[in-house]
Amino acid sequence: MSVVCLSALCLGVCGTAEAAPREARILSVAQETATRAGVWVYSAAMDKKVKVFVLTPRHKTGPRPTLYMLDGAGARGDSSGWLEAGNVEKFFADKDVTVVLPTGAYGTFYTDWERRDPTVGKPMWETFLTKELPPLIDARFDSDGSRGIAGVSMGGQAAYTLASRAPTLYRAVASLSGCPPVSSPEGEAYVRATLARGGANADNMWGPVGSAGWREHDPALRLDRLRGKKLYLYSGAGRLGPADIKRQVTPEEGLYQVVLAASATFEIATSNCSQRFAGELRGAGLPFTDALQVVGTHHWYYWAKDLPRMWNAISPAL
Repeated sequence: MSVVCLSALCLGVCGTAEAAPREARILSVAQETATRAGVWVYSAAMDKKVKVFVLTPRHKTGPRPTLYMLDGAGARGDSSGWLEAGNVEKFFADKDVTVVLPTGAYGTFYTDWERRDPTVGKPMWETFLTKELPPLIDARFDSDGSRGIAGVSMGGQAAYTLASRAPTLYRAVASLSGCPPVSSPEGEAYVRATLARGGANADNMWGPVGSAGWREHDPALRLDRLRGKKLYLYSGAGRLGPADIKRQVTPEEGLYQVVLAASATFEIATSNCSQRFAGELRGAGLPFTDALQVVGTHHWYYWAKDLPRMWNAISPAL
Protein backbone atom coordinates (compact mmCIF):
# COMPACT_ATOMS: atom_id res chain seq x y z
CA MET A 1 0.00 0.00 0.00
CA SER A 2 1.41 3.40 -0.90
CA VAL A 3 1.73 6.24 1.54
CA VAL A 4 0.12 9.54 0.55
CA CYS A 5 1.82 12.68 1.80
CA LEU A 6 -0.93 15.00 3.04
CA SER A 7 1.21 17.79 4.52
CA ALA A 8 4.68 19.22 4.66
CA LEU A 9 5.09 17.52 8.01
CA CYS A 10 4.85 14.00 6.55
CA LEU A 11 8.08 12.07 6.92
CA GLY A 12 9.16 8.55 5.88
CA VAL A 13 8.69 7.91 2.14
CA CYS A 14 7.66 11.55 1.73
CA GLY A 15 11.11 12.68 2.80
CA THR A 16 12.18 15.10 5.50
CA ALA A 17 10.02 18.18 5.80
CA GLU A 18 11.66 21.37 4.59
CA ALA A 19 11.56 24.49 6.72
CA ALA A 20 9.34 27.26 5.41
CA PRO A 21 11.36 29.90 3.56
CA ARG A 22 12.27 32.88 5.66
CA GLU A 23 10.76 36.17 4.60
CA ALA A 24 10.35 39.59 6.15
CA ARG A 25 7.02 40.11 7.86
CA ILE A 26 5.24 42.16 10.47
CA LEU A 27 5.11 40.24 13.74
CA SER A 28 2.97 42.58 15.82
CA VAL A 29 1.47 46.07 15.90
CA ALA A 30 0.73 47.82 19.19
CA GLN A 31 -1.08 51.17 19.17
CA GLU A 32 0.90 53.09 21.79
CA THR A 33 -0.81 56.47 21.38
CA ALA A 34 -3.49 57.89 19.12
CA THR A 35 -0.87 58.68 16.46
CA ARG A 36 1.96 56.22 17.20
CA ALA A 37 2.20 52.47 16.68
CA GLY A 38 5.05 50.23 17.78
CA VAL A 39 5.62 47.70 15.02
CA TRP A 40 7.85 44.64 15.37
CA VAL A 41 9.18 43.45 12.02
CA TYR A 42 11.13 40.30 11.29
CA SER A 43 14.05 40.96 8.95
CA ALA A 44 15.07 37.86 7.03
CA ALA A 45 18.24 39.64 5.84
CA MET A 46 19.42 40.14 9.43
CA ASP A 47 17.51 37.22 10.94
CA LYS A 48 16.25 39.33 13.81
CA LYS A 49 13.33 41.40 15.05
CA VAL A 50 13.44 45.17 14.48
CA LYS A 51 11.18 47.65 16.23
CA VAL A 52 9.82 50.38 13.98
CA PHE A 53 7.68 53.26 15.19
CA VAL A 54 5.00 54.35 12.72
CA LEU A 55 3.30 57.72 13.07
CA THR A 56 -0.01 58.36 11.36
CA PRO A 57 -2.05 61.59 11.34
CA ARG A 58 -4.71 62.20 13.92
CA HIS A 59 -7.34 62.51 11.18
CA LYS A 60 -6.78 59.88 8.50
CA THR A 61 -8.37 60.73 5.16
CA GLY A 62 -7.03 58.08 2.80
CA PRO A 63 -3.79 56.92 1.16
CA ARG A 64 -0.77 58.97 2.23
CA PRO A 65 2.91 59.39 1.32
CA THR A 66 5.52 57.87 3.64
CA LEU A 67 8.56 59.57 5.16
CA TYR A 68 11.37 57.42 6.57
CA MET A 69 13.37 59.22 9.27
CA LEU A 70 16.72 57.79 10.31
CA ASP A 71 18.48 58.32 13.63
CA GLY A 72 22.03 59.27 14.39
CA ALA A 73 24.67 56.95 15.78
CA GLY A 74 23.70 57.69 19.36
CA ALA A 75 20.28 56.03 19.33
CA ARG A 76 20.44 52.74 21.22
CA GLY A 77 18.10 49.82 21.73
CA ASP A 78 14.47 50.14 20.70
CA SER A 79 14.30 53.92 21.11
CA SER A 80 14.21 56.73 18.57
CA GLY A 81 15.92 60.06 19.02
CA TRP A 82 13.34 61.58 16.73
CA LEU A 83 10.64 60.57 19.20
CA GLU A 84 12.52 61.38 22.39
CA ALA A 85 14.12 64.67 21.35
CA GLY A 86 12.99 65.55 17.82
CA ASN A 87 9.33 66.45 18.53
CA VAL A 88 8.19 64.44 15.50
CA GLU A 89 5.02 62.92 16.93
CA LYS A 90 3.52 66.27 17.85
CA PHE A 91 4.74 67.95 14.66
CA PHE A 92 3.36 65.33 12.26
CA ALA A 93 0.05 64.71 14.08
CA ASP A 94 -1.79 67.07 11.73
CA LYS A 95 0.27 66.31 8.59
CA ASP A 96 -1.07 64.01 5.87
CA VAL A 97 1.90 61.64 5.91
CA THR A 98 2.97 58.35 7.49
CA VAL A 99 6.30 58.62 9.29
CA VAL A 100 8.47 55.54 9.80
CA LEU A 101 11.16 55.52 12.51
CA PRO A 102 13.43 52.45 12.47
CA THR A 103 15.31 51.63 15.68
CA GLY A 104 18.35 49.58 16.59
CA ALA A 105 20.82 50.74 13.92
CA TYR A 106 23.33 52.15 16.41
CA GLY A 107 26.72 52.68 14.76
CA THR A 108 25.93 50.94 11.44
CA PHE A 109 25.30 53.75 8.89
CA TYR A 110 22.14 51.91 7.82
CA THR A 111 24.14 49.94 5.27
CA ASP A 112 24.90 46.32 4.33
CA TRP A 113 28.25 45.42 5.88
CA GLU A 114 30.81 43.48 3.86
CA ARG A 115 32.21 41.47 6.76
CA ARG A 116 31.17 40.52 10.26
CA ASP A 117 32.33 42.98 12.89
CA PRO A 118 33.03 41.85 16.49
CA THR A 119 30.96 44.75 17.85
CA VAL A 120 27.96 45.15 15.54
CA GLY A 121 27.90 41.79 13.73
CA LYS A 122 26.96 41.89 10.03
CA PRO A 123 24.14 44.43 9.65
CA MET A 124 22.05 44.43 6.47
CA TRP A 125 20.17 47.68 6.95
CA GLU A 126 20.11 48.72 3.31
CA THR A 127 18.38 45.49 2.36
CA PHE A 128 15.93 45.90 5.23
CA LEU A 129 15.10 49.54 4.48
CA THR A 130 14.94 49.38 0.68
CA LYS A 131 13.58 45.88 0.03
CA GLU A 132 12.00 44.30 3.09
CA LEU A 133 10.30 47.13 4.99
CA PRO A 134 8.64 49.34 2.31
CA PRO A 135 6.17 46.76 0.96
CA LEU A 136 5.17 45.82 4.52
CA ILE A 137 4.57 49.45 5.49
CA ASP A 138 2.77 50.21 2.23
CA ALA A 139 0.37 47.31 2.68
CA ARG A 140 -0.39 47.91 6.36
CA PHE A 141 -0.48 51.71 6.60
CA ASP A 142 -2.45 52.91 3.59
CA SER A 143 0.43 54.18 1.46
CA ASP A 144 -0.03 55.98 -1.85
CA GLY A 145 3.39 54.77 -3.04
CA SER A 146 5.23 58.08 -2.62
CA ARG A 147 8.24 58.05 -0.28
CA GLY A 148 10.87 60.38 1.14
CA ILE A 149 13.84 59.75 3.40
CA ALA A 150 15.57 62.01 5.94
CA GLY A 151 18.10 61.56 8.70
CA VAL A 152 20.31 63.25 11.27
CA SER A 153 24.08 62.81 11.53
CA MET A 154 24.84 59.18 10.56
CA GLY A 155 21.27 58.95 9.29
CA GLY A 156 21.70 62.05 7.14
CA GLN A 157 24.58 60.45 5.28
CA ALA A 158 22.61 57.22 4.96
CA ALA A 159 19.56 59.03 3.57
CA TYR A 160 21.52 60.35 0.59
CA THR A 161 23.36 57.07 0.09
CA LEU A 162 20.17 54.99 0.13
CA ALA A 163 18.47 57.42 -2.26
CA SER A 164 21.41 57.20 -4.67
CA ARG A 165 21.46 53.40 -4.52
CA ALA A 166 17.68 52.94 -4.75
CA PRO A 167 16.76 55.97 -6.87
CA THR A 168 13.23 54.84 -7.78
CA LEU A 169 12.24 54.44 -4.14
CA TYR A 170 12.34 58.04 -2.90
CA ARG A 171 11.12 61.39 -4.22
CA ALA A 172 12.73 63.54 -1.53
CA VAL A 173 15.94 63.35 0.51
CA ALA A 174 17.11 65.38 3.51
CA SER A 175 20.29 65.41 5.57
CA LEU A 176 20.56 67.22 8.89
CA SER A 177 24.17 67.45 10.08
CA GLY A 178 25.21 64.49 7.96
CA CYS A 179 28.30 63.94 5.83
CA PRO A 180 27.18 62.58 2.44
CA PRO A 181 30.54 62.49 0.51
CA VAL A 182 32.16 59.66 2.45
CA SER A 183 35.03 58.87 0.07
CA SER A 184 36.66 62.26 0.65
CA PRO A 185 39.36 62.42 3.37
CA GLU A 186 37.03 64.45 5.60
CA GLY A 187 34.15 62.08 4.96
CA GLU A 188 36.19 58.99 5.72
CA ALA A 189 37.48 60.54 8.96
CA TYR A 190 33.92 61.37 9.99
CA VAL A 191 32.66 57.84 9.29
CA ARG A 192 35.57 56.21 11.10
CA ALA A 193 35.21 58.50 14.12
CA THR A 194 31.47 57.83 14.30
CA LEU A 195 31.94 54.05 14.21
CA ALA A 196 34.90 54.12 16.59
CA ARG A 197 32.67 55.66 19.28
CA GLY A 198 30.81 52.34 19.39
CA GLY A 199 33.92 50.18 18.92
CA ALA A 200 33.22 49.14 15.30
CA ASN A 201 35.77 48.97 12.48
CA ALA A 202 34.87 50.80 9.25
CA ASP A 203 36.98 48.34 7.22
CA ASN A 204 34.36 45.69 8.01
CA MET A 205 31.65 47.95 6.64
CA TRP A 206 32.94 49.08 3.22
CA GLY A 207 36.49 47.69 3.12
CA PRO A 208 39.79 49.59 3.40
CA VAL A 209 40.01 53.25 2.43
CA GLY A 210 39.96 53.82 -1.31
CA SER A 211 38.18 50.54 -2.02
CA ALA A 212 35.10 50.17 -4.22
CA GLY A 213 32.84 49.89 -1.18
CA TRP A 214 33.49 53.48 -0.13
CA ARG A 215 33.00 54.84 -3.65
CA GLU A 216 29.77 52.87 -4.14
CA HIS A 217 28.30 54.43 -0.98
CA ASP A 218 29.31 57.99 -1.81
CA PRO A 219 26.29 59.91 -3.19
CA ALA A 220 28.66 62.61 -4.47
CA LEU A 221 29.83 60.05 -7.04
CA ARG A 222 26.25 59.09 -7.98
CA LEU A 223 24.68 62.53 -8.38
CA ASP A 224 22.71 61.66 -11.52
CA ARG A 225 20.68 59.25 -9.41
CA LEU A 226 19.51 62.17 -7.27
CA ARG A 227 18.31 64.21 -10.23
CA GLY A 228 14.62 65.09 -10.14
CA LYS A 229 14.27 64.67 -6.36
CA LYS A 230 13.64 67.36 -3.75
CA LEU A 231 16.95 67.69 -1.92
CA TYR A 232 17.55 69.32 1.46
CA LEU A 233 20.85 69.98 3.21
CA TYR A 234 21.23 71.34 6.73
CA SER A 235 24.25 71.76 8.97
CA GLY A 236 25.35 74.06 11.75
CA ALA A 237 28.86 75.46 11.73
CA GLY A 238 30.07 74.24 15.10
CA ARG A 239 29.89 77.73 16.61
CA LEU A 240 27.97 77.96 19.89
CA GLY A 241 24.58 79.63 19.78
CA PRO A 242 22.34 80.92 22.57
CA ALA A 243 20.76 77.48 22.92
CA ASP A 244 24.15 75.92 23.73
CA ILE A 245 24.86 78.45 26.46
CA LYS A 246 21.53 77.67 28.14
CA ARG A 247 21.72 73.94 27.47
CA GLN A 248 21.16 71.47 30.31
CA VAL A 249 23.59 68.54 30.29
CA THR A 250 22.48 65.30 31.93
CA PRO A 251 24.78 63.31 34.24
CA GLU A 252 24.89 60.59 31.59
CA GLU A 253 26.34 63.03 29.05
CA GLY A 254 29.17 64.13 31.32
CA LEU A 255 30.88 67.43 31.96
CA TYR A 256 29.30 70.46 30.35
CA GLN A 257 32.48 71.71 28.67
CA VAL A 258 33.34 68.26 27.31
CA VAL A 259 29.87 67.76 25.85
CA LEU A 260 29.88 71.19 24.20
CA ALA A 261 33.36 70.60 22.77
CA ALA A 262 32.30 67.25 21.30
CA SER A 263 29.09 68.73 19.86
CA ALA A 264 31.02 71.59 18.29
CA THR A 265 33.74 69.34 16.88
CA PHE A 266 31.31 66.93 15.24
CA GLU A 267 29.31 69.79 13.75
CA ILE A 268 32.43 71.40 12.31
CA ALA A 269 33.16 68.08 10.57
CA THR A 270 29.62 67.72 9.21
CA SER A 271 29.58 71.36 8.16
CA ASN A 272 32.76 70.91 6.12
CA CYS A 273 31.30 67.77 4.51
CA SER A 274 27.95 69.40 3.81
CA GLN A 275 29.59 72.50 2.34
CA ARG A 276 31.61 70.28 0.02
CA PHE A 277 28.51 68.31 -0.98
CA ALA A 278 26.58 71.54 -1.61
CA GLY A 279 29.31 72.64 -4.01
CA GLU A 280 29.11 69.31 -5.83
CA LEU A 281 25.33 69.58 -6.15
CA ARG A 282 25.66 73.07 -7.60
CA GLY A 283 28.38 71.93 -9.97
CA ALA A 284 26.12 69.17 -11.27
CA GLY A 285 23.19 71.56 -11.72
CA LEU A 286 21.10 69.84 -9.05
CA PRO A 287 18.74 72.25 -7.23
CA PHE A 288 18.50 71.82 -3.46
CA THR A 289 17.36 73.70 -0.38
CA ASP A 290 20.46 75.22 1.18
CA ALA A 291 19.88 75.29 4.94
CA LEU A 292 23.56 75.55 5.93
CA GLN A 293 23.94 77.74 9.02
CA VAL A 294 26.60 79.97 10.57
CA VAL A 295 25.97 78.76 14.14
CA GLY A 296 24.84 75.54 15.76
CA THR A 297 26.29 72.38 17.26
CA HIS A 298 25.61 68.65 16.85
CA HIS A 299 22.51 68.52 18.99
CA TRP A 300 18.82 67.64 18.85
CA TYR A 301 17.82 71.19 19.77
CA TYR A 302 18.90 72.38 16.33
CA TRP A 303 17.48 69.39 14.44
CA ALA A 304 14.08 69.71 16.09
CA LYS A 305 14.09 73.43 15.37
CA ASP A 306 14.86 72.76 11.70
CA LEU A 307 12.14 70.11 11.29
CA PRO A 308 9.36 72.48 10.07
CA ARG A 309 11.67 74.05 7.48
CA MET A 310 12.81 70.65 6.26
CA TRP A 311 9.22 69.41 5.92
CA ASN A 312 8.12 72.54 4.06
CA ALA A 313 10.99 72.05 1.63
CA ILE A 314 10.49 68.36 0.79
CA SER A 315 6.75 67.82 1.25
CA PRO A 316 5.76 69.21 -2.18
CA ALA A 317 7.48 66.22 -3.77
CA LEU A 318 5.49 63.69 -1.76
